[in-house]
Amino acid sequence: MKITITGNNQERAILIGLVTPGSDKEKASEYLDELEFLLETAGGVSIHRFIQKQPYADPRLYIGSGKAKEIAQFIREHNIDLAVFDDELRPAQLRNLEEVLQCKILDRTNLILDIFAGRARTSYAMVQVELAQYQYLLPRLTGMWTHLSKQKGGIGMKGPGETEIETDRRIIRDKIALLKEKLKQIDKQQATQRQNRQGMIRVALVGYTNVGKSTIMNMMSKSQVFAENKLFATLDTTVRKVVIGNLPFLMCDTVGFIRKLPHHLVESFKSTLDEVREADILLHIVDISHPGFEEQIQVVQQTIADIGATGKSSFLIFNKTDAFHVAERDPDDLSETPPPPTLQELQQTWMAKEHAPCIFISALNKDNIEQLRMALYEEVKRIHITRYPYDHFLF
Repeated sequence: MKITITGNNQERAILIGLVTPGSDKEKASEYLDELEFLLETAGGVSIHRFIQKQPYADPRLYIGSGKAKEIAQFIREHNIDLAVFDDELRPAQLRNLEEVLQCKILDRTNLILDIFAGRARTSYAMVQVELAQYQYLLPRLTGMWTHLSKQKGGIGMKGPGETEIETDRRIIRDKIALLKEKLKQIDKQQATQRQNRQGMIRVALVGYTNVGKSTIMNMMSKSQVFAENKLFATLDTTVRKVVIGNLPFLMCDTVGFIRKLPHHLVESFKSTLDEVREADILLHIVDISHPGFEEQIQVVQQTIADIGATGKSSFLIFNKTDAFHVAERDPDDLSETPPPPTLQELQQTWMAKEHAPCIFISALNKDNIEQLRMALYEEVKRIHITRYPYDHFLF
């Protein structure tokens, strides 16, 4: 389902999430903040949000039936186009929600796929996204057909019947097989390119989406990788040659991670993630100004573990120190917001002690970039000397 924008007429949406055991309303609200950012990135606008406390997601409607009726009334009264849910919905839930709410339904996975489809620029990224979309669509075909037949009705629209649904399933399965074959060919080409680069040390930038990886890439490599304050600004892996002192190495910028990353995307973007798996050094970029940066660190570390890229030399790079404040300003305090902590103060915090080795920088203001460059230089040199002991005279 594509979010559409006609002129300034953005689709009006509501956001819906759950508070389940082990979570709380504050955490659920933070998740919906991110969902709203995803919606804005896709081109929609959030009108209202609903949060319900439940022991588990209802197997029929995800939310309780009473809450569903309340939301349906709100949709009718406020001319809502779209209801966006913060988890991936099962096909039956999707079908039932369409019947009750009578509006277009998107879940988190579909919204992310929509953004990826809009962001894909190269044929490689387009194939990866298309594969993920078809894999998402296949188990939901029956619900979509049911929805279509009930919406249309009338002569000649009695519903497609099982035969036509099976025909569409077969078409989609064939399409998935074709796209997988295309990806295999592209994967071989990508593997050959990586083999050709094998003589050089490789550094991969990893991190949550929108933490400043592309900005750091541009700064380090003096290139012009697309960077924007939106989620998933970069989909395609970009590799650039970087030289510090007399030491050349390769740096790659990868797609950002996110909590609840759809498994369809992880599978489709295998080659992109291969750059992370085969890198010698990982620079894990963190947006220190984000209130949930600790959980974002955990999400990225778990994703790295899931793709089998642990055990590498790595640095934690706390970016956006210019926007970081130790504590929120008291609303009753009319004085100005205190300035961000100094580098010396940051180096004495628990963040520096718990996450060593780590470096605090501001890519925007180019603060402390020299320490990052020197730390990276020393680590690349150490690996280079270990791998090519006869080249030590270069240093």
